[in-house]
Amino acid sequence: MAAPEEHAFRTEDFDFELPAELIAQHPTPDARDRSRLLAVHRNENAVSHQTFPDHVKYLTKGDLLILNNTKVIPARLRGEKQGTGGKMELLLVEEKQPNQWLVMLKPGKRVRPGTRINLHDLKGNVSNVSAEVLDKTEDGRYHVQFLGSSPILDCVDALGEMPLPPYIQRKDHPSEEDKERYQTVYADPRGSVAAPTAGLHYTPELLDRIRHAGVEIAWVTLHVGLGTFAPVQSEWITDHKMHEERFEVTTPTLTAIQKTRSEGGKITAVGTTSLRVLESLARIWSPGDSTDPIQGRTDIFIYPPYQFQLTDQLITNFHLPKSTLLMLVSAFASPGKPDGLDLIRKAYQEAIQNRYRFFSYGDAMILA
Repeated sequence: MAAPEEHAFRTEDFDFELPAELIAQHPTPDARDRSRLLAVHRNENAVSHQTFPDHVKYLTKGDLLILNNTKVIPARLRGEKQGTGGKMELLLVEEKQPNQWLVMLKPGKRVRPGTRINLHDLKGNVSNVSAEVLDKTEDGRYHVQFLGSSPILDCVDALGEMPLPPYIQRKDHPSEEDKERYQTVYADPRGSVAAPTAGLHYTPELLDRIRHAGVEIAWVTLHVGLGTFAPVQSEWITDHKMHEERFEVTTPTLTAIQKTRSEGGKITAVGTTSLRVLESLARIWSPGDSTDPIQGRTDIFIYPPYQFQLTDQLITNFHLPKSTLLMLVSAFASPGKPDGLDLIRKAYQEAIQNRYRFFSYGDAMILA
């Protein structure tokens, strides 16, 4: 274990008690933007209760709203071992080579290289697509080569289920509703195994309203991996190893950032994934640089204290106890200082007392 940094936090500092009934099991009824919004006023060290469309008043003409446009793939596949018929479940994690994927297998302890898994369709029938196990990684995942389809992404709509988070536990898991609602209305490039949930609250009409207010909207892409749900296990948060994810920033988005910065507008990130792209970008690019598109991988871990470079406001959902996302939000509550956790504790307690809905299908907050 490394020696703690000055102002270092223990993982336990980011724990909180959450009544189980506040974990949202379904999307907000009716329209996506009917969710509630807890506004955290950082300068006043105060919070207020609003509804999600109210966040538009925190955006002014000349501002820039950044959203993550990644699309969730139906990444949960089911099948059976060739020869024995033993039931198997595969969860796609990341494509490493053409049609070769890093996956999680369940059950996976006794799976050996060379094992062939015949995939089922959504009705439980054996399809013409199979997966051959190549090897096992040190962290217990597997590399598999898909056969009978090139690429497997062309088949996942017919074979796969939406990979809802483990805290969504219900009999109809997943349902037809999840296919639409566990996906943003602007999702485009496929690659995520979890949704960028802050964006789930937006409707096309609300986005148009924001544009009509003179606020520019731009996109980044970060394909969300399973690490987003991984709890921090170390005693000190500085000992935690962050997962790595792929991101892309296009020329129009870089140009929009340049324009907003030069004209004094604010940049608002929708979701922690958008923020992680912006702050990863700030490490390798500045608004005076070329606007050639940028692709990369990031394992950026943001925790208090942290000085943000390209993000002025954050819209986000409520996060799991002891999670890296809660640590990020705590850093944003008081940029450059170690005391943001106090304000987030206050905000979360207020949300719990007022029966806000938590996690992926839950309500939202804005840190303004």
